[in-house]
Amino acid sequence: MLRIYGAAKSRAVRVLWMADELGIPYQHKDWLPRSPETRTPEFFALNPNGRVPVIDDDGFVLYESMAINLYLAKKHGGGLYPSDPKLEALVWQWSLWETDRLDRQIVNHARHTKDLPESERKPEIAEAAWKEVVPALDALEGALTRSAWLAGPAFSVADLNVAAALYRALALDLGKWPHVQAWLHRCWERPAAKRVRAMREN
Repeated sequence: MLRIYGAAKSRAVRVLWMADELGIPYQHKDWLPRSPETRTPEFFALNPNGRVPVIDDDGFVLYESMAINLYLAKKHGGGLYPSDPKLEALVWQWSLWETDRLDRQIVNHARHTKDLPESERKPEIAEAAWKEVVPALDALEGALTRSAWLAGPAFSVADLNVAAALYRALALDLGKWPHVQAWLHRCWERPAAKRVRAMREN
């Protein structure tokens, strides 16, 4: 059976979402980043970086959430992983793009505007992060103006990967990016997304 290490309040949220989309039964180790459970020799044997998420798929161990989701989508099918090489390349493009252009930036903006205690927030970090988020959202808006989904005519692992990373953007005013706003809500209105959001917010 698939085992998923990582709390929904971490990047494991996208892996949990993927497993639910695919209907894969799994065991869940609900461990937060840097929790004591991730500091043990046993966990470092799974991921020498000491980070979640990690999966153990009947003995095949894999870490890095984007790689995990691409693997699960391709292995289990269900239409989330395109068979057309060009659409497959778009899946890779948007997944890799997100890790470079939005992942850390949206987290830093959220932390230093509302997540951290006010005394620990650094406005300069929030401002610098937002200056990177804006052009990334501009690029995403352009793509979604031309197509309802990021890699083909239907929802795919590309949409899941990027939308999961933009969970914090659900609370932002995205009026400047109406296509992004509509797409993000379409993604998070999916039944699997609602279930994993409930896990994260409980």
